[in-house]
Amino acid sequence: MTMFTKVGAAAAAANNDEGGAKESPIVSFKSGSTYKVGVKSINDVAEYYGYGMYGKVNTFVPKNPPERNAKGYVQKNPSVWDKAADLLYKDADAAKDSGAGEDDVKAITSEAYLYRGKKRYLRAFFDLTSGKDIVVDLSPRQEQTVKSTIEDNVDDLDAIAFKLTKKGSGTNAVVSLSAIVKMERDLTEDERANFAKIGEAPFDMDSFETCLYVADEEEQIKNLVIAGFDIARLGLSIGAQPSTQSTAQPAANTPSDADAPSAEPKLNF
Repeated sequence: MTMFTKVGAAAAAANNDEGGAKESPIVSFKSGSTYKVGVKSINDVAEYYGYGMYGKVNTFVPKNPPERNAKGYVQKNPSVWDKAADLLYKDADAAKDSGAGEDDVKAITSEAYLYRGKKRYLRAFFDLTSGKDIVVDLSPRQEQTVKSTIEDNVDDLDAIAFKLTKKGSGTNAVVSLSAIVKMERDLTEDERANFAKIGEAPFDMDSFETCLYVADEEEQIKNLVIAGFDIARLGLSIGAQPSTQSTAQPAANTPSDADAPSAEPKLNF
């Protein structure tokens, strides 16, 4: 089962190697980053659901990912992080039924949200400085901003270069993609030469598989402990594996800056 829920045209429309020898195109995209890029296709994008906790656990995808419906809700094969989230949502329901105040219930649901898989996007560009394809990790809001600019210029991608930037951090991070109007002035000779090569080869969609960190169930359980969840509530302990244990080969990325929590239905397994 693939780690991506949508790839290519399906992923572009959605937002209206597990670490082998192949070099990963993923690049650091921290606050203050700027890349001069070309866009080969609006469809050079992949959607996935990442798990993690800011400041504690770097983003990962489960080796054996859950099955989701069209709206992204887990239907089958929940990860241990999904199970932790569901348990906390049930705690919130129990607290509400027992007469707990709204703030107390919200505190529990906010904690539950932290353990859920968050929708993320990998978007590919052609880096004009290096002359290589690169991939950056984006939140849904950031992907929508970038995709809108690409859509506005979709008929002229072979003639327009862009500046990709990121400012701010955490949930306040702002990503922008702006057209470079005067390429003769704002691109170096080498960058213009690289831009001329943009149509020579399409982006290798398979390389998306090298851009994410894949965690097996044992590592997911350890990450739950690091995040502060009592794994005994799930009948788990470090070193004692559940019957559905799987193995993993980690890839090489730790995306960040997930969107702020939003109101979404709790999971039901």
